Amino acid sequence: MFTSINEFSQEWSYEASSTQKVLDALTDESLQQAVSSDDRTLGRIAWHIVTSTPGMLNEFGVTIENVGDGNTTPASAKEVADTFRKVSADVANQVQKQWTDESLSEVQNVFGREMPRAASLSLLIKHIIHHRGQMTVLMRQAGLKVPGVYGPAREEWSQIGMEAPAL
Repeated sequence: MFTSINEFSQEWSYEASSTQKVLDALTDESLQQAVSSDDRTLGRIAWHIVTSTPGMLNEFGVTIENVGDGNTTPASAKEVADTFRKVSADVANQVQKQWTDESLSEVQNVFGREMPRAASLSLLIKHIIHHRGQMTVLMRQAGLKVPGVYGPAREEWSQIGMEAPAL
């Protein structure tokens, strides 16, 4: 759990940047990649990250502008990625403007559960990490290169002069 706004901002910066790399790697065609007809497509998961981030913050008590219609996924991968770029900057700015280090310990009702504000910010980050992981699997199925996040992706090992680990 975060003890300062600066600590959150640093973590948010890294995770939002990592998510941006994944979103920037999408193509218009890849947005239709699906696990099954009963599950979200790659584009729908990506758009869910984009639109739910401001929605979650508003639920947490940070006023931030909502973006787009969460039920209508754009056909353009660039639009999805560019919209997240704006959202991620707005998140950092609005949390810094509206909350303080001291306010992070305030308990509030979030989605029917009582939790400190610091925990709600952690939940926001875990949410994008969760969906980013789903996206990388669908990206592989769509034939896209997956950018490394916490270390090199399979294709990136050679760029650092190493052999990819054996399967």
